[in-house]
Amino acid sequence: MKTLRTPAATGRRSPRPLMPMLLVGNLLLFSFYGGVIGILLPLQIENVNAADKVTNLGIVTGVGAVFATLLNPVGGVLSDRTRSRFGRRNPYLLGGAVLTLAFGAVMGAAEVVPLLVIGWCLAQGMGNVYQAALTAIVPDRVPAGRRGSASAIMGIGQQAGLLLGIVIAGRFTGSILLGYLVLGSLLVVAAVLMAVLTHDPRPDELPDGASRVGPREELASFLSALRDHDFRWVFTGRALMIFGYFLIIGYMLYLLKDHIGVPDGMEPADGVAVLTLVSTVTLVACTALGGPLSDRLDRRKTFVLVAGAGGAASMLLPLLSPTWTAMLAFAGLAGAFFGVYMAVDTAIVTLVLPRREDAARDMGVLNIANAGPQIIAPFAAALVIGLLGGYPSLFIVAAVASLLGAVAILPVRGVR
Repeated sequence: MKTLRTPAATGRRSPRPLMPMLLVGNLLLFSFYGGVIGILLPLQIENVNAADKVTNLGIVTGVGAVFATLLNPVGGVLSDRTRSRFGRRNPYLLGGAVLTLAFGAVMGAAEVVPLLVIGWCLAQGMGNVYQAALTAIVPDRVPAGRRGSASAIMGIGQQAGLLLGIVIAGRFTGSILLGYLVLGSLLVVAAVLMAVLTHDPRPDELPDGASRVGPREELASFLSALRDHDFRWVFTGRALMIFGYFLIIGYMLYLLKDHIGVPDGMEPADGVAVLTLVSTVTLVACTALGGPLSDRLDRRKTFVLVAGAGGAASMLLPLLSPTWTAMLAFAGLAGAFFGVYMAVDTAIVTLVLPRREDAARDMGVLNIANAGPQIIAPFAAALVIGLLGGYPSLFIVAAVASLLGAVAILPVRGVR
């Protein structure tokens, strides 16, 4: 049987353009997510019905989360099984990006909440097809000894992308449709660059029998990785850590408008951009240092424990002092500790995959724990705000989730 000869399989260094393109690919994907969730979608929903904006935002993002959850691993399965002369990941990178742009245009033109629900389901779903293919490139082509660095690059791209998306979207508050088109077009550019500048293995470079699995067997094994002890705990920990962080981030605009406030002369949308900039600076610094350091030390669990405990502590600052100054401190500290987590997150995930042959499918399942909480968080936040005493309760729930996410790494046996 033919063996899959990729950098990850042979131990050779990954091709030089690959790491920068992982950064760009993640950066522009999360620019779309950040700009839409942080600015465009909340403003659009407020324009449609200001009185019910909290509930409607929760409905749109909650229903969209169902599609995101389903289509990430589905996209992974399809790319695992695809054998084309364009590669197995490229068709889903390009197709996912183009369809995200198309459905983003539908959202931008929507004037009623039901159409926003449909548009966001489809746009978010196609973004997750793209994300599944992109994330699978790490176990495909990056050697195990460099996955901490790859994890750092992916984490930097994610947080910097959220900031970039918020900054871009903030320039289109008066032309929401154009904002969707710009963010979607940037994602298409990222997909094209990845396809052109990096090598996606062609059919003669892949194992002969990898695609000979029937639909019934594929369906039966769809979530089989969750039966693996380490995979299951990593999934749980990732979901809780991401949920805790984005429970606050997803409602930042409303937090500033309705609870914390911003300095005189500053608009709430600009306040979101400032806080995101502060958290991005600390996150990027800690991620850039932590990823290579975790490779050198060959220690991942310590990073997760420090990130969870520190992140939880930072979330208590705005609870104790609901002021702009406390929010700035929260943004800096939360970004730093989340950066510590992102430095090792992708590395841990790739090291607990049960089978390399199903890398994209299983990475897609794990991406549910990444994308799902980010989209579910605003929906959950609406429930927390309504049932547990308003905006301050968000910080308590987020801190508890962060701590539980850190503790979940302890039972994992295959990672030090």
